[in-house]
Amino acid sequence: MTNSSLDKLDINKCAKISTISCNGDLKRRLLDLGLVNGTTIKPILKSPIGNPIAYEVRGTTIALRKEDSKHIKIKL
Repeated sequence: MTNSSLDKLDINKCAKISTISCNGDLKRRLLDLGLVNGTTIKPILKSPIGNPIAYEVRGTTIALRKEDSKHIKIKL
């Protein structure tokens, strides 16, 4: 398995979240959105300028800015 960050994951490729490497309010927000260790995540749509990106997580769609998704480490 390869480790990377979520901002580098290609559209329609699935990965599992391994860690979230930030603290404070941002970490709390990401955890509240369901982004916990072992969760499958898939980027499904990029905005025309590339930021934000829509992700499918636990049957719902969320949008994350690129600078926030850099903190999410994934396993391919």
